[in-house]
Amino acid sequence: MRPDMLPADHTTEAERLLRTAARYPEDHEPLLLRAAAHLELAGDRDRATGLYDSLLAASPDHPHLVKALQAANLWEYGHEAEARAIIDGLRTAAPLDPAPWEIVAETLESHDELEAAHDSFTTALELLLSPGEEVPYPTQSLLIGRHRVRRLLGLDHDDWDALADRVNPAAVPLDELHDPKRLWALGSDNPDELQAEITRLRAELGSYRTALSRPFPVALLHWPAQELSELLAAYPSLTAEYPSHEAHLAQIESALRDLAAAGTPNLGIVTATVPSYEAFAASEQSSPTHPALLPQYATTLAARGRATPWPPSRNAACWCGSTKAYRECHGVASS
Repeated sequence: MRPDMLPADHTTEAERLLRTAARYPEDHEPLLLRAAAHLELAGDRDRATGLYDSLLAASPDHPHLVKALQAANLWEYGHEAEARAIIDGLRTAAPLDPAPWEIVAETLESHDELEAAHDSFTTALELLLSPGEEVPYPTQSLLIGRHRVRRLLGLDHDDWDALADRVNPAAVPLDELHDPKRLWALGSDNPDELQAEITRLRAELGSYRTALSRPFPVALLHWPAQELSELLAAYPSLTAEYPSHEAHLAQIESALRDLAAAGTPNLGIVTATVPSYEAFAASEQSSPTHPALLPQYATTLAARGRATPWPPSRNAACWCGSTKAYRECHGVASS
């Protein structure tokens, strides 16, 4: 999403995404969410609300995320009471996904509900992180957001703030980035103050651009058991790639841990289906039997917004689809 688009461009992009969603129904949820975001930027909040409503009526894969985005839009659209009711419901539901918490907290923050924003950030971190645990990439923004709100409230640093300093990807320290006095510096007549503020803003923007440009530089392909059985029944030559479903799951976890240990950021997992893979192979004018097509398929799914961040928090459901928490399933060895 380009922040410099004109409202007309946002409307055009939303229409393109809606057409793409109709063409690829298996990807309709992330595509409709992106379309709704463009409609919001175009000022068409009523239509964006309609998209959120239609998604929720269709039992989305990520209902808490859709509800959080819906609440943020409704508040900007003048429906504060309805937005607050949705936010209260989300806080009660206590999702184990950091994204809804971040949207809720930032919505409260943007409307000067700083105490409530701080409480939301803190509740999320207490729910998602355990002492001594390595901070998953999606959860880092909760730490940084909480640090920002605490600076606005004038609160002293605590252990969470110290952790936020350690995961901060920007070259500029968080205390500088979140200094409330920065707002005054933008109106200064002093060239040195303005130059210092420009430097800080560039560092902050650079971090966001890096995160947005390639949110999942590496996304590994995950075949659920039934889909893998269908794949191998249709294309037996791929058995060399997937000797068993258990081995497939173990290989994913092992590969991701190796990549994380090597310093690769923003790792993700994409879930495959046989019909989607066959359609992708046809679009590439290739055969599904070609192993080299598998990583290309994973990259394409990630580009469509289908990647799930790895690792999940220890208490969240394991990425493999089991009913166990990650710490009791594929996260056992890292606990």
